[in-house]
Amino acid sequence: MANIIISPGRYIQGNGELGRIYEYISSLGKSFLVIVSQSGFKRVGNKIKESFQDSEHNIEFEIFKGECSKNEIQRLRKICKDKNCDVVVGVGGGKILDTAKAVAYYEEIPVVIAPTVASTDAPCSALSVIYTDEGVFDEYLLLPKNPDIVLVDTSIIAKAPARLLVSGMGDALATYFEARAAIASNSCNMPGGQPTMASLTLAKLCYDTLLKDGFKAKLAVEKNVSTKAVENIIEANTYLSGIGFESGGLAAAHSIHNGLTVLEECHNFYHGEKVAFGTLTQLILENATLEEIEEVISFCLDVGLPITLEDLGIKEVNPDDIMKVAEASCAEGETIHNMPFKVTPEDVYAAILAADSLGRQYK
Repeated sequence: MANIIISPGRYIQGNGELGRIYEYISSLGKSFLVIVSQSGFKRVGNKIKESFQDSEHNIEFEIFKGECSKNEIQRLRKICKDKNCDVVVGVGGGKILDTAKAVAYYEEIPVVIAPTVASTDAPCSALSVIYTDEGVFDEYLLLPKNPDIVLVDTSIIAKAPARLLVSGMGDALATYFEARAAIASNSCNMPGGQPTMASLTLAKLCYDTLLKDGFKAKLAVEKNVSTKAVENIIEANTYLSGIGFESGGLAAAHSIHNGLTVLEECHNFYHGEKVAFGTLTQLILENATLEEIEEVISFCLDVGLPITLEDLGIKEVNPDDIMKVAEASCAEGETIHNMPFKVTPEDVYAAILAADSLGRQYK
């Protein structure tokens, strides 16, 4: 089987780069559908307009309705057709970006990704995570290629709430451990091949960068400033984690995240926050060394990531609810089956409760 690594056509990161978006994407088409939230439009809409103001290219802004669902994708596809747009631009957080990628895929046109937060590793991937209109995980939509361009303006991301950057660290935290597990089981990565040496190296660099710069970056963004540590964490959350998970492989942590979405109490928590607890649960499943588990817990405590069920809004632990999470985590097609051993819902149930108990010991 071939070794495969995939990545976006071009990754651009720097201070103020969104103001140069026209320069970077104008060659892709003539009419651009920009998908953005209402608040995102207020923050960056004028910046994008100014970049296009002296051009003959057309831009159409459309406000995202809040969920990367099949209904929202179809709504935006219709707008794309009606406006004769030949490029999709997603500006915002993970669900907007995944929606933009899905719309571009179905319309068979290029896609540009411009994250305004570094809260997930969604920007670089050839993957859209589809939810129901109510926010429950539905399916992974595997795409034939990565985004054509990923444009990351660090000055904008540094001004976003610190919790979003920390959530991105939670998503990135899983990258190395999931890739390690998938490689140990000889599982295929997302493009259907075997990981390259580069993919595991990037995944490990992602983890090392989190430990080195995560706490410093959190303190900086709490003051709305971008330092070298912030730049490094943005790259770790966005690029290193994106390449690492996709070309290294996913395992239990993201499946447990998907399982947690069945609980209404968890709906107010970000993707990366649930993934962080999923990472701790995966380490329990693996019976990882206490030293490694403590390193992960210490990092989570430093930056403010969940290490208990209560941290995820679950005030009273209902065994039936936890079993529902475990069963959803082990559904057919879930990446938990990339672990190097058989995993049952009973195993996940036990690991979740053990992770919660261990986390409470360190609170």
